[in-house]
Amino acid sequence: MTTTEHAGSVPALAARTMVEAFRVTADAHPDRVAARTPDDSVSYTFAEIRERAERLAAGLHGLGLRRGDSMGIMLVNRPEFHVVDLAALFVGATPFSIYNTSAPEQIEYLFGDAGARIALTERQFIERVLAARDAGTPLETIILLDAEPDESLPDGVLSLAQAEAAAGATFDLEASIAAVEPEDVLTLIYTSGTTGPPKGVMLTHANLLGTIRGLDAMFPYPEHGTGISFLPSAHIADRWAFHYSGLMTYGSTITTCEDPRQLMQVVSQVHPTLFGGVPRIWEKLKAGLEAMVAGQEDPEVRAKLEAALEAAVRKVRLEQAGEPVPEELAAAVASADEQLFAPLRAGLGLDNVVVSVVGAAPTPREVLEFFAAIGLPPCELWGMSETAAVATTNTPDGMRIGTVGRAIPGVELRLGEDGELFVKGPNVMKGYRGQPEKTAECLSQDGWLATGDIAEIDADGYVRIVDRKKELIINAAGKNMSPANIEARIKSASPLIGQAVCIGDARPYNVALISLDPDGAAGHDPGSPATLALVEQAVELANSQLSRVEQIKKFAIIPGEWQPGGDELTPTMKLKRKPIGAKYEAQIEALYA
Repeated sequence: MTTTEHAGSVPALAARTMVEAFRVTADAHPDRVAARTPDDSVSYTFAEIRERAERLAAGLHGLGLRRGDSMGIMLVNRPEFHVVDLAALFVGATPFSIYNTSAPEQIEYLFGDAGARIALTERQFIERVLAARDAGTPLETIILLDAEPDESLPDGVLSLAQAEAAAGATFDLEASIAAVEPEDVLTLIYTSGTTGPPKGVMLTHANLLGTIRGLDAMFPYPEHGTGISFLPSAHIADRWAFHYSGLMTYGSTITTCEDPRQLMQVVSQVHPTLFGGVPRIWEKLKAGLEAMVAGQEDPEVRAKLEAALEAAVRKVRLEQAGEPVPEELAAAVASADEQLFAPLRAGLGLDNVVVSVVGAAPTPREVLEFFAAIGLPPCELWGMSETAAVATTNTPDGMRIGTVGRAIPGVELRLGEDGELFVKGPNVMKGYRGQPEKTAECLSQDGWLATGDIAEIDADGYVRIVDRKKELIINAAGKNMSPANIEARIKSASPLIGQAVCIGDARPYNVALISLDPDGAAGHDPGSPATLALVEQAVELANSQLSRVEQIKKFAIIPGEWQPGGDELTPTMKLKRKPIGAKYEAQIEALYA
């Protein structure tokens, strides 16, 4: 199917706003399941989501929510999120999500910054939301999604039924929706805040439609497909892939996965057509598959699998190098795909995948080669909250491993004198909420966004991200290095390693802090000599793939798992480098002693 034919078959792509896109989709497929839990204890068709969202929208209007107002949402991944978010959009308001790991002080900041007077949450978060409200934020009304009908609730807290009953006779749904404009703010995405308070990225309806249309021209999203929402809805990746794109535009059935640790169990049930995640998900999946191969009791079966994988990876590397693939090798890999890899994909639940993606951080080359070899090539893409999720991407038939692909149609790229990547296009944010000075620092008057990433662009337009501009290591000898590249090598060297942070700025050599993966290192004592020896072997392997100046000279194993939203990682699993440096100052200094 050509891009033009596909666009014609998806009328929602021609919508002016995301609200219009959803209504077009819901009209076309009223009886199709739109959102569900894995056990189907909650399951909504498109018609049901629309009806529920319209009913709640009337209630929100009765509670004082108006066009341009913001509304906070703090929920786990559940089908009701789609109802709640749409209800706010029907009023013309700006819904935004809060990470489930947020402390009361962080929630307080977000409500204050967004100016939200209404919030919707569930029982497990109500105490934190109440604490934020009582700290003096603009928040007035809290809707408790899972409140019982006859439950006694604190002042200012309403059940969903009570919120819906607040509807007034003055609310005109059609007029409200018609008033929504493409440049209205669709949502606020709050940055991770690794270098200060989070900034509210204002993304408009036009921004998200720019991303969706651009990607559709590169690789059409599977229409009427299936997807799994497991990343936080406060993360632009989940909102883009499964809310705005999957459900609202393409009419996909979205299964919500409340606990990311259960993801692969849900995958085996759903058999999604679109699958993706941060590199850590792919790294752990690779480690699990390799452990499965190594654990085969039948030595003949194990040898057959190992030989097939080796041959398939060799074929991928030849293709990537632009070299011819011997006919004998091609035939062997084709046979292995049919006899070994296809059943493997089916066993995982990934046999129906049309497009798989990976992004948000550097992905080790070996991981990309491995999955390309078994017929699941993850398209590495690049984007930011400020670019409505995606600005560049690889495609299944045009993948260039080591790059994040080419600009999506409509997006322009250029490099600054120091190699910083600049982006311009319909998906570039409106600005940071209430912070014109911060907006002016990165967004020029003519629409060019300074991304803060150092990059290279080859003759074919493929982009390679070197690292974050502010995170580059410049050692005592003046050598520039990418810590992200070094860390990716360390993490891919052994399934024992969960996270690694490289330190070396203004230092004579590089050292690393390493935390163990709870699954890969199960049964290993972090303090035992045996574990230390295994990690040392992994670091040596990583060093063999790095230049001399990049190599890790010393490391320390940090006990305990680094959790998203904790002291070391942002909710989107980015390293909090400065807090890590402060928290582990003694261990770092000991490595340089």
